[in-house]
Amino acid sequence: MRHRQSGKHFNRSPAHREALFRNLSRSLITHERIVTTLAKAKALRPYVEKLITMAKKAAVIVAAAPEGDKVARAKALHLRRQAMAVLGPTHGTAVVDKKDEVVEGDTILKKLFRDIGPRYKERPGGYTRIIKQHYRRLGDGGHTAVIELLKEGEKKVQLNARKPAAPAPTPAAPAPAAPTA
Repeated sequence: MRHRQSGKHFNRSPAHREALFRNLSRSLITHERIVTTLAKAKALRPYVEKLITMAKKAAVIVAAAPEGDKVARAKALHLRRQAMAVLGPTHGTAVVDKKDEVVEGDTILKKLFRDIGPRYKERPGGYTRIIKQHYRRLGDGGHTAVIELLKEGEKKVQLNARKPAAPAPTPAAPAPAAPTA
């Protein structure tokens, strides 16, 4: 039985599953858009959004603190180290720019905390978008999807706009009594 076990297992051991999510999240942070299977994209979303939330919290702490505040810098460093523990060793994880050229001296951790975290400083959550693709993967026929980070200030599009709540019904007036003869 699978009582109280959340998440997909993907027919992998826990260590293999963790490595899979680390690699997918590194690729997503580096390229800001990747193509993977639909199930992996749905499972990756909370994993990446927690990392982005850590980066966002660090950006908010540093922005709100006065210059030279050691306590705020220590809190931001703690969040950076927590993200490093989730992402694993970041040595050799170079950042690639839009022209597929390696940016020297940058790692995905620096990009996460310098670029992506401050981008979502005002956003309460929902930093990624999953777009299903109409064709299936060659080989095993798996459903594919694109998972991407939202741009700064971009809103998620909702197909079915929520309608306002209907007003509460007013109580009907009592009917007048019929005259008796």
